[in-house]
Amino acid sequence: MSSFPGPGFRFYEVQDLLAAYAAHDHTFSDSPEVPGPALSEYLRIVAQDPRRATTAVEQIDELLLVGLESSEIADDVELLPKIEPPTGRSVEDCLRVIRGHLVRQIANPVPATPSLPAGKWEYRARFPELNQFLGAYFHQDFFDEYASYDDAVDDYLAGASDSDRDQLVRDISDLLSLTTADRDLKQAATVLGMDVAPPSGTGIRQWLCDVLGVVSGHQGQ
Repeated sequence: MSSFPGPGFRFYEVQDLLAAYAAHDHTFSDSPEVPGPALSEYLRIVAQDPRRATTAVEQIDELLLVGLESSEIADDVELLPKIEPPTGRSVEDCLRVIRGHLVRQIANPVPATPSLPAGKWEYRARFPELNQFLGAYFHQDFFDEYASYDDAVDDYLAGASDSDRDQLVRDISDLLSLTTADRDLKQAATVLGMDVAPPSGTGIRQWLCDVLGVVSGHQGQ
């Protein structure tokens, strides 16, 4: 259920990287020295999973070697989110700048800092299974599909794998630890796809704690 990219698509990591730019109006604003907002979000994510940075560099190298205009990868390139290079630069130039930042991150890793994400893409990349859980089960049509909140949680558990449940436990635990104000927690839940309020009489923090307890109880079953 996780929304992390996977090897089903040839340039899956670059696809997710460029999705960060799509979330920032497809704008490329990096310089060789300073990453822009989109790349800064991506660098914070790969600081937690350095393998993603290595994969991104490998895929960028392949794209540049073959050439973005090559018929060999035309269908693959068509699936990549589009970015708008600054005047006088090409998409290839932009990818080379991105690559430089990634190589520096790999060579001299900047540790991940415990902070809330800055934008929608980073929220969803940082908490992939919580995004899946809230967006797929607690959407605007929730009351048409479920008789109760517990029914929705049970439905999730019925289809979730062990790794899905483990990831959801980590996501909820990490989000709760990062948010001291309930307004920030409510905003995070909304960004992650929750279109309904928590059960009547229960605050968002208590509800997420309750969900955490239920899901934790199903781990390994």
